[in-house]
Amino acid sequence: MDIVFIEDLRIDAVIGIYDWERKIRQPLAFDVEMAFDNRKPAATDDIADTLDYKAVSKRLQSFVGESSFGLVETLAERCAEIIMQEFGVAWVRLKCAKPGAVRGAKSVGVVIERGKRPA
Repeated sequence: MDIVFIEDLRIDAVIGIYDWERKIRQPLAFDVEMAFDNRKPAATDDIADTLDYKAVSKRLQSFVGESSFGLVETLAERCAEIIMQEFGVAWVRLKCAKPGAVRGAKSVGVVIERGKRPA
């Protein structure tokens, strides 16, 4: 199985359950791994045959930047759904982190996997 990844994609969003969090934008960091067979794009050297990580990144930036969820769990789930449905990905592993959200921790968040991981 091949994996296309996006690492440390930073997006500011309204996220959180506290009143003060609803009034500000906070940075989020995303790591995304997506199953994709890279043999065809490697053979054709044509971007049209790839899982375009720039297109995935732009879609997440747009969605997350306009979102306003209470929980990172909800946001992560919606992002995984977008990746699978709009980009035809069968398996995705997504980490959504809130840097600096907890004193003493670099970041906190969730890691989810959705779909069937190809062999």
